[in-house]
Amino acid sequence: MSKIEVNQISSQCGSTLTIGQSGDSIQLACGATQTGFGRTGTVDWDTTPKTATFSAVSGNGYFCNTSGGAFTVNLPAGSAGAIVSLADYAATWQTNNLTVTPNGTDKIGSINGNTILATQGQSVTFVYVDATQGWINTMDSTSNARASAFICASVSGACNTLVTVDTDYKVATFTGPGTFTINSGGGSLAKVDYLVVAGGGGAGSIIAGGGGAGGYRESHCATTSGPYTASPLASTTSLGPFSPGAYPITVGAGGAGSTPPGPTGDGVKGSDSVFSTITSTGGGNSQDAAPACSPALGQPGGSGGGGGRRSRAAGNGNTPPVSPPQGNPGGAGGGPGYAPDGEGSGGGGGGAGAAGGTGAPPNNGGAGGAGVTSSINGTPTARAGGGGGGVYAPGTAGTGGTGGGGAGGPGTAPAVAGTANTGGGGGGAGYPTGADNGAAGGSGIVIIRYKFQ
Repeated sequence: MSKIEVNQISSQCGSTLTIGQSGDSIQLACGATQTGFGRTGTVDWDTTPKTATFSAVSGNGYFCNTSGGAFTVNLPAGSAGAIVSLADYAATWQTNNLTVTPNGTDKIGSINGNTILATQGQSVTFVYVDATQGWINTMDSTSNARASAFICASVSGACNTLVTVDTDYKVATFTGPGTFTINSGGGSLAKVDYLVVAGGGGAGSIIAGGGGAGGYRESHCATTSGPYTASPLASTTSLGPFSPGAYPITVGAGGAGSTPPGPTGDGVKGSDSVFSTITSTGGGNSQDAAPACSPALGQPGGSGGGGGRRSRAAGNGNTPPVSPPQGNPGGAGGGPGYAPDGEGSGGGGGGAGAAGGTGAPPNNGGAGGAGVTSSINGTPTARAGGGGGGVYAPGTAGTGGTGGGGAGGPGTAPAVAGTANTGGGGGGAGYPTGADNGAAGGSGIVIIRYKFQ
């Protein structure tokens, strides 16, 4: 191979040294190194907009067009000095987000997680620094972009509240319909824990079973929402991730109690409560037990309603089924009793923590199933107890389950309604004083707990 003199490929004019001629490509030999030719913090921009998920290359900038839908940018494997820039091509990131994903165990701002770019017109530049911090955003046209577990949120709707608990966490409580709005934050680590309780079931008339408690669903993950005592039913899987936006909340009403006489004396099933993908089913009602030939059956729901007099069957709980289960079955009615024709007593409605009690001879109403206790809002509170069964006087009516279940009617006083915002079932009616209407179930509640700093 012929030797090429340096002066054949270079020329000097004053202090400026020019290597090669216009159109030449200068290549270092295998094993050779260079200094002083590194990047100065800029990228080469690819001017063909990206419209779908792609893998970025260090040293390049990309215009990302999400007008057709959200997609993902996969960052290259991190090495010190690697650099990638991204810009909102169509100013649509606030509607269709751009997700930025690190390679393998690499980090973005010290966290091995995605970051979501959700600001209109945003442009960012990520530089890989080291294994501790990973990619750090060095330039941002509008806001800092890092993987985050924090959420900034607000609530709407009458009587709904947002308070701080345990220093770094907030709790949004919905006692009626409203909207949980994430104003900023979000990302792959932005998750929440929840408590969603449906409305309790209403009870039927004249020696009827108690209403079942509303379905009870809860989650608790210590890394998401900190130290508190959850119920035994809590899932360990938090809900999310969440992006900025509005999330409507439905709080189920308690089912109405009966209005005798005749078939109009059935209680009404409780209404569902809903947050995002979590639906808790309304508590099962109990039927009118006035006619001797009445079915007087407990009905299915989050927890099942109790069966009526003459040993009628109860309703199933956890209907439709979810895991962990959202409730339990009611208790069957009792009989025979010492009423003139051996009527017996009503069974208790199921609760979140236990099945309803069976009516017992001669005239003892079944107790409502117990609810469960959680301190998700900072205060230990029992919810979702079943309603007690009614009896023919004289007799002992079923007690309401802990957690808002209403007591059954003793035949000398009205049955008791489930407590508002607990999802407690209504108490079944007794007989014969005329106070023989079944009681209504209590309304549900939705509680959302999240990290805000």
